[in-house]
Amino acid sequence: MTTVTPIIPARLAFAADGTPWSAAYDDIYHSADGGLGQARHVFLAGNRLLGETPRWRGRSQFVIAETGFGLGLNFLATWQAWQADGQPCQRLHYIAFEQHPFTADDLALLHARWPALAAFSAQLRAQWPRLTPGAHRLELAGGRLILTLFFGDAQLLLPKLRARVDAFYLDGFSPAKNPALWSGRIYSSLARLAAPAATMATWCVAGQVRKALADSGFLLEKTPGFGGKREMLRGVFRAPRNAAVQQTAGRAIIIGAGLAGSSIAERLAARGWQIELFDGAPAAANGASGNRSAILRPLPSPDDNLLARLTRAGFLHLRRHLEDLETRGLTVRQDACGVLHLARDAQHAATQETLVTRQQPPADYLQHLDAGAASARAGRPLPFGGWWFPQGGWVDTPSLCAANLAACGERLQCHFNTPIDRIERQGRLWQVFAADGRRLAQADVLILANANGALPLLFPHVPALPLRPARGQVSHLPAASLDGKLPACVICRLGHVGPAAAHGDDESSTFSFGASFLLEDSGTELRLADHQDNLAKLEFCLPGSLGQLAADAVNTPSGRAAVRAMTPDRLPMVGALPDCKANAANMPESDSATTLEKIPRQPGLYALLGFGARGLVWSALTAELLACRISGEPLPLEADLVAAVDPARFLLRRQRGQA
Repeated sequence: MTTVTPIIPARLAFAADGTPWSAAYDDIYHSADGGLGQARHVFLAGNRLLGETPRWRGRSQFVIAETGFGLGLNFLATWQAWQADGQPCQRLHYIAFEQHPFTADDLALLHARWPALAAFSAQLRAQWPRLTPGAHRLELAGGRLILTLFFGDAQLLLPKLRARVDAFYLDGFSPAKNPALWSGRIYSSLARLAAPAATMATWCVAGQVRKALADSGFLLEKTPGFGGKREMLRGVFRAPRNAAVQQTAGRAIIIGAGLAGSSIAERLAARGWQIELFDGAPAAANGASGNRSAILRPLPSPDDNLLARLTRAGFLHLRRHLEDLETRGLTVRQDACGVLHLARDAQHAATQETLVTRQQPPADYLQHLDAGAASARAGRPLPFGGWWFPQGGWVDTPSLCAANLAACGERLQCHFNTPIDRIERQGRLWQVFAADGRRLAQADVLILANANGALPLLFPHVPALPLRPARGQVSHLPAASLDGKLPACVICRLGHVGPAAAHGDDESSTFSFGASFLLEDSGTELRLADHQDNLAKLEFCLPGSLGQLAADAVNTPSGRAAVRAMTPDRLPMVGALPDCKANAANMPESDSATTLEKIPRQPGLYALLGFGARGLVWSALTAELLACRISGEPLPLEADLVAAVDPARFLLRRQRGQA
């Protein structure tokens, strides 16, 4: 079983002269001569980001990577300089790694020493992520400054970063105190990530550091150091390297107006794209994305497997996205009432408790509650305790889709009641056609976000994708049906039941429960058998509930049925679609992420498919991932997670005879 390393926050401490100090590494966080001065002299000036012509000037995007985030002082100083520049790059990506991040409260105390940075610090702390392993993407300065924080061991995470970096800040505790941050794996990652003529700067001039950087392809020079330090090091990457391919904002066609389609529309519009969106239904969220009380929660596992990591990252990213929509005045009906994932039995209860003990997640992300504490949260007696997700809850997905589309403004043109019959590529443009042969639109980029409806459009362009229909029916009943005994939060236990909620001004309060799951079934009619299956799930979640329901509530199906698109491994498909002529049979199997990157793709043809039953938790993050892939920006996830959702993974498995 994989060992999960919990994120242990840094402990706030100070050296005798007041300089922030780490007890774990017995070293100071910045020069005793001044942290802000060091940030500007060593990292900004050392990478030629200060002065009359900062290197980011006139660029569409610029990427900085820092090996140790620490107090965040280098980041805040960079933000301040970038904002003060009259002609900065359009988008600044700042990527940083930190094994022991501070809490937001400790950052507030530390940053108080630099009043000039107060406004920047406040915005950073307002979005400061929960201290969970992996990547966290924050959008600041109206979405033009993107901070991607990787919490965990940089030796393990840097090789999983996919980006082209223009400037490196090599910062961290001294090689004598923290040799891992100056190891061979770090240097080899710098060489792989470096863009043409990338620069680096560090306060460290140790001989082994200079040799390793030179061996990695950097032309180095010593320059005057900051404060009492006589020298510092800066360099330029001189090894041959092809320039990164960056797609300037153009025109895109999106097919599908559910969670997938509306999410990628919002992400591309934020980058300046003009979008035409097509859907055969009369409005957005007419299919599987139409549930009005979709459950929002991650799915932990003892080994923190790919599914667990992806749902955690998606859950946290969607929470930030919902907050961003709210700040923009776009209403999404939701309730962060919390989610209780109850144990099935005593053995499962022990497994749940052990997971929390070993993984030590932050209490504002995941806790384990015994039966008494869980009952208190729910407001009614429960048979077992379980996992408590304080920020979980439910979301009205049609309102989320509507908010995503509204956020696009004039960059989006929607075509409802307009099914697409076929797609073709002419020259460099993708074209979409109606059943009568009319060409409806053409664009540089075409994104299929229409679930199972993508399959008939792909032939003969792409090898068959293993998407399968999966019918799901959720039941709705008036809140009064349980005589005021509904839980105060969402309850999950081989099914789910939500608290009372009103959806729309004219609707009375109802609650939802279920849901059924039938593979290879495309029916959308309400079925009594599915409703009764949902009632059994309700009883398992809330014992004694069935006895409170009237006969008509038991014998008359009510609710909503829709068809999801499932993949064999239950993970979505996100990325460029493979070329049907691609032959992956002879590719090496040593590194799946690297192998997948070598597979030929259909130019400009992308998929955002296979969300299954987890479309809500994945929608915002996978859309950000796809927008970055299209635009040539740093990816917001580790490479193994990117590979896990790559549509071409099924081509590899099929040609190698794997399931």
